[in-house]
Amino acid sequence: MAYFFGSIPTAVWFGRAFYGVDVREFGSGNAGATNTFRVLGAKAGAIVMAIDILKGWTATLLPFMLNWSIVGVPGSSQFINFQLALGVIAVIGHLFPLFAGFRGGKGVATLFGMILAIHTPAALTCVTVFILILLITHYVSLSSISAAFTFPFSIAFIFKTPVPAVLIYGIAICALVLVTHQKNIERLLKGHESKIYLFPKRK
Repeated sequence: MAYFFGSIPTAVWFGRAFYGVDVREFGSGNAGATNTFRVLGAKAGAIVMAIDILKGWTATLLPFMLNWSIVGVPGSSQFINFQLALGVIAVIGHLFPLFAGFRGGKGVATLFGMILAIHTPAALTCVTVFILILLITHYVSLSSISAAFTFPFSIAFIFKTPVPAVLIYGIAICALVLVTHQKNIERLLKGHESKIYLFPKRK
């Protein structure tokens, strides 16, 4: 179920249904919210991002929704570990979606949905960092990378979460985001990365 949630190719289906466009054929070629912002604009990008976040959030909360008490007491390490596993599977579904020829996005929005379900305060801290970096630099990729690094930092030093798996997962997020954003990092270093403006530029 978690994989099927993650496999919903929001960007592909939304682009085809409302714009007649497969976003994978334009921009960075990824089927994610960032490329949707780039190809179809802020409104489409925001809708795709919201649904992709919902995918990760829903998959991670499946034990609550289905009352799976067999996996442990809610809040226990065993229960949280199981939630993390479901969230990771949803992210894998987003990266390699069954319903879109296994050509998906980079998983940042779905990762955030997972974080939101596991540790809401840390997730909101990441959102704050994401928005600030985006407003300052206008680079979605740099904002995503910064937010990814914020999660394990906040978990370890601000909220001091007692569950080791959450911190390990946070470090894994950083590694995954760096791997999936290699081309973006190269473009950032060369000054070729596309900028996205949340508000119209002043003339």
